[in-house]
Amino acid sequence: MKQIINRLSALRQLLPSLSLTFAGIVLLSLGVAYLFIHAYRTIEGLPEVVWWLTLQFLPRPLRGILLLGVGLLVLAGGIWQLSGVVVIPRPSQLPADGELVLGYDRAKRPRRIAVISGGAGMLVLSSLSEQVDRMTCIVPVTDPVEYYYRASGLLNQPNVYYVVPTPIPLEVIAELDDGTLIDVRHIYLHPELAERQVQHLRLTQADPPPLTRVAIESLREADAIVLGPGSLFESILPNFLLAEFAEAVRASPAKKIFICNLMTEPGRTTGFRVADHIRAIKEYAGITPDYVLVNVQRIDPETTRIYAAANQTPVYLDPGDYEELAALPGDTRGQRGVIIEGSMVIETDLAAAVIQYTTSLDNPLQSRAVRVLRHDGQKLAAALLELLRRV
Repeated sequence: MKQIINRLSALRQLLPSLSLTFAGIVLLSLGVAYLFIHAYRTIEGLPEVVWWLTLQFLPRPLRGILLLGVGLLVLAGGIWQLSGVVVIPRPSQLPADGELVLGYDRAKRPRRIAVISGGAGMLVLSSLSEQVDRMTCIVPVTDPVEYYYRASGLLNQPNVYYVVPTPIPLEVIAELDDGTLIDVRHIYLHPELAERQVQHLRLTQADPPPLTRVAIESLREADAIVLGPGSLFESILPNFLLAEFAEAVRASPAKKIFICNLMTEPGRTTGFRVADHIRAIKEYAGITPDYVLVNVQRIDPETTRIYAAANQTPVYLDPGDYEELAALPGDTRGQRGVIIEGSMVIETDLAAAVIQYTTSLDNPLQSRAVRVLRHDGQKLAAALLELLRRV
């Protein structure tokens, strides 16, 4: 009983409005009843169904009691449903802008996410899998799925499913800005190409096999399609060389979110800014990402020097690429993003410095510790979940 009283007490702020509404309904009902009685008594030849609908086969007192009972039940049901709605009294003074913004949670199922990336990027996003209903990882068209299934078994990732875009792996050739043609997966093996960048990607197979059904369904049913983190030209864009895949992504109502690289890639994205990454996605995928997440954390000089030796530089926003400032959806704290190439670009802390041990083929027994920058899985998952909550 106490629980019922507590629930109904939520309507105390609406009591005056409900009372006035109830009085209006009673008066309206009386007016309709008088008109109906007048029509029944003056109009001849009414169909027999009217006699049954007006309960003429019952005495008048019994008719009144029956209608009152049914009415009370319907009214009680309506009030009970209304009491389940959170009622917040409006403050006497509104903010200066005249708007009152309230936060709320959507009564929806957990999100479904499709990830287009390589093995390392999918591993970084593995912590996100516990927060979503389903995370479908569509592996690069160049990779066999067996590798990802083994990784899934070793890491015991919940709600994670790996699917291939085509039944068999395909070869992707990159044409560099100096005219070099090379398998996109092998660019890193050639240090002499470090200063180059990819100008064009193409499949070696003129008539590729059709897209797998599970890949199409995962894109169609996704609430968000996440591109990255991962190599732009090796892990993300090759799948879009399949016209059917690109069309499925464009047709999907899901929000498209691109996680921009922390550093440029030697021989692939040398000299690329954030805008260059977005333009490449627009060229190959035919979409403009709804949101782009960019690391805001500045890199210490020593780490920058190490990457510079490998012909890599941080990927930052260039103010010259800004088109306009824009407020984030659902934001109440004045946080803003910038529009670049039509995408909402959001800067946030996404990275962590880690110690990585490296060795060489010449002396495999000798290793050295190197401080490198990587996407932080926890930070990235938090940023994606916050963004999904807003949209």
